[in-house]
Amino acid sequence: MTHHHNFVVADTPYNRLCSNKSILTVNGQFPGPTVYVTRGDTIVINVINRARENITIHWHGVKQPRYPWSDGPEYITQCPIRPGTRFNQKIVLSDEIGTLWWHAHSDWSRATVHGALIVYPKKKNDYPFPIPHAEIPIILGEWWRSDIRDVLSEFLGNGGDPNVSDAFLINGQPGDFYPCSRQDTFKLTVDYGKRYLLRMINAVMNNIMFVKIANHNITVVGSDGAYTKPLTSDYIAISPGQTIDFLFEANRQPSHYYMAARVYAVAGTFDNTTTSAIIEYRGNYTPPSSPPLPSFPDFNDTFASANFTGRFRSLANKNNPIEGHLERLLASVNNITFQQPRIAILEAYYNRIRGVYGDDFPSDPPLNYNYTADVIPRDLWRPENGTEVRVLEYNSNVELVFQGTNTVAGIDHPMHLHGHSFYVVGWGFGNFDQNRDPINYNLVDPPLQNTIAVPRNGWTAIRFRANNPGVWLMHCHLERHISWGMEMVFITKNGKSPDAKLLPPPPDFPRC
Repeated sequence: MTHHHNFVVADTPYNRLCSNKSILTVNGQFPGPTVYVTRGDTIVINVINRARENITIHWHGVKQPRYPWSDGPEYITQCPIRPGTRFNQKIVLSDEIGTLWWHAHSDWSRATVHGALIVYPKKKNDYPFPIPHAEIPIILGEWWRSDIRDVLSEFLGNGGDPNVSDAFLINGQPGDFYPCSRQDTFKLTVDYGKRYLLRMINAVMNNIMFVKIANHNITVVGSDGAYTKPLTSDYIAISPGQTIDFLFEANRQPSHYYMAARVYAVAGTFDNTTTSAIIEYRGNYTPPSSPPLPSFPDFNDTFASANFTGRFRSLANKNNPIEGHLERLLASVNNITFQQPRIAILEAYYNRIRGVYGDDFPSDPPLNYNYTADVIPRDLWRPENGTEVRVLEYNSNVELVFQGTNTVAGIDHPMHLHGHSFYVVGWGFGNFDQNRDPINYNLVDPPLQNTIAVPRNGWTAIRFRANNPGVWLMHCHLERHISWGMEMVFITKNGKSPDAKLLPPPPDFPRC
């Protein structure tokens, strides 16, 4: 089935934190409209740019088989949609299921240009978990009193960290602990004894978030457009770009309870405030004057963050088989600071335009040293500017090892790969040992994800099959790190059969 939607991008006045400002929105909504589809559907989005700036839209977690022309990252797969122009994006779904999302992929526009993409099974309620009474999208975001364009230009101009946001948000609202916000706090009304599926998206720009519902446990049942084995916890750690589907049962004394979120952060400045929503039980009772607030892990509790994600497991059953990925490619960003070209790499590749990119991205780091030492000498800080890609043979099996470093300061990196989902086969702290660590890989039921947080001063190993011809970006989903060039590009070559070749571009493809 094909769904058609108009996305009108325009500046819209909004009021938060006792003040007004104009923000970039889709169809005047913040967060933007939720798109509902069935597994295997196609979406056609007519993106109409009525704003004053360029825009692109990325469908995060959608593999877009053989059709990277609508993937969205600016100057990677397309030139931006200029003010006063439009672009019909064809979004091709394949095996994705559950919660994904869409967001701008140009400058820092995704701060306000984002929304949920819900992919239902072909048969109604055909879930590998108990059928919920209701399903609710929950989008974590943030708000700057300043214009986000000013935040970006100041940050790029001074070379330091960007100014932190003034509030975090749940479904567009800051919550009870911020000024001028209590009356608009997001509220979820529930019935005692019923089960609810919350579809959570972290649209925050630069922070992993801890999330809890006071006095309730939750059960994770999916992440990044794939089902998982049930995982019960009293908190969530969710990376920017990641989605997590979880069940919670309204099985406590009917009352009001806070669902709240705050930062997990280990380096640099960060917004240490707490955003909140209220879970309201239906019934006759006297609500508390102040609902209970959950207690969180410490701001810098690396183990709490990494251990939560490390517990994810695929279903790994006959309906959700694990594919074998046996060959090896060791890579990280490897000391190359990515430089955006002025012609989209996909267009240059397809039309064989020379001089736009190089194909010499290294398979191994050019310098070997103790990446997680307490002190790393400055003479080892040697990034080089470049626009290098890594070319992959069609259907080749790829392993990447993301190695975090303590250069400047150790921090978690939520790495996102376009055009593919990948299996997370291993992770650990310290330096990756290629002789010892692969022995302990999980090759039985590794989680299938498209975004994974590499733990602070640690490593994560992923595997995927290069079975999607085209140009595909890989980057850290902390927006400030993208701005600093923490990204690279894979080009997957065509296969031999007609259904293994890159499809041609659409007629209205944006031009630079």
